[in-house]
Amino acid sequence: MSETALRERLHTATGASEADDAIEAGRTAAEEAVGGLAGRPADLIIVYASVRYDLAAMLGAIRKVTGDAPLVGATSNGHFRGASLTAPAQGVNVLALTSGPYRFGIASVGDLSADAEAAGAKLARTSRSAVGLDRSRHATMLLLADGLAADHQALITGIHRVTGTAVPVVGGCAADDRKLSQTFVLHDDRVLTDAAVAVWIDSNQPVPVRVGHGWHAIGLPLLVTSVDGQVVHEIAGRPARDVFEEHIRQGHTDEFDRVRPGGYYSLHAFGLIEPDGSHLIRGVFMDDDGNIRTFAPLPVYSAIQIVSCDQKDTLAMSRQIAEQAVAGRDASLLLVFSCVARLDVLQDRGFEEAQVLQAAADPVPVFGIYTYGEFARTSTVAGYHNSTVTAVAL
Repeated sequence: MSETALRERLHTATGASEADDAIEAGRTAAEEAVGGLAGRPADLIIVYASVRYDLAAMLGAIRKVTGDAPLVGATSNGHFRGASLTAPAQGVNVLALTSGPYRFGIASVGDLSADAEAAGAKLARTSRSAVGLDRSRHATMLLLADGLAADHQALITGIHRVTGTAVPVVGGCAADDRKLSQTFVLHDDRVLTDAAVAVWIDSNQPVPVRVGHGWHAIGLPLLVTSVDGQVVHEIAGRPARDVFEEHIRQGHTDEFDRVRPGGYYSLHAFGLIEPDGSHLIRGVFMDDDGNIRTFAPLPVYSAIQIVSCDQKDTLAMSRQIAEQAVAGRDASLLLVFSCVARLDVLQDRGFEEAQVLQAAADPVPVFGIYTYGEFARTSTVAGYHNSTVTAVAL
């Protein structure tokens, strides 16, 4: 690629369809996206889709339109472009973009359940190598992973083993319209599960990742005293469920947080206290045996607080993250990854998050997905989040 091409501005266009037929939906969304590039060749395609589709058929239809352009994607729990939300279990969105000032290296790995840390290291090395450079000038990794894998933080740790703190990571975990059955990521012609796909974004300047959540502590710091993987047995030497439910009791009544499908608590979570005093959010759910579990293991003897969130703070954080991401950047696109738990908090105001994000980023177009967990590794090894919104401007 010539230096002239590298200096060219990034061009993007999107397409969408909610057609029932997978082939029609894929073709329609892809044709709209590619057509929006006005004859410019696409250097990367990003696809978000409901699991209700025959994904292989849909992907085949998209590739007939987009050709050999590298493709990555994930199944979602709803997705959005601009200010428009596609509700869960509905359609497919396609983003087509030129490389502009960037170089893209795409790779995927499987067998996350066997050794997620090793998979992360391999993914970082392979995607970096695919760029065709011995060393990136600056880089950011876009990461999409199976949303039901056991330890997403181990995946991030493996990436960090290769890249260190110099390469931020941004992305999200695939969803399946709340079925909690099987999620998928997409790489070129392949539909993959128990897998992750990444885009190494090489740049001549830093591409910072922004992340925030809007949750606030409702109690004093507590020490996690007994865990077994994702099961939290004891907090401060007491049964974890007792401690958690005491904190989430509403006022002086017996009304508790609403429990969502899969036993997920929608309005309360654990805030893992970071060295700078901030919170890394860990979603909480109750399993069939009545145990309190988290989506990623909490370290034993870690300090936590029980946190809560409301609609006002959720939308305010979305606005803040979008504003921060585009500030000072001559951006052409804002990629956003927001948690399905944020839709739970917003309830019938869920459509407002896409509107708030687009208004804050204007005139930069927004392209986003609702996930089962978010990736934002910035200055530390920790980089897997729940109930959070993260973004990157290109």
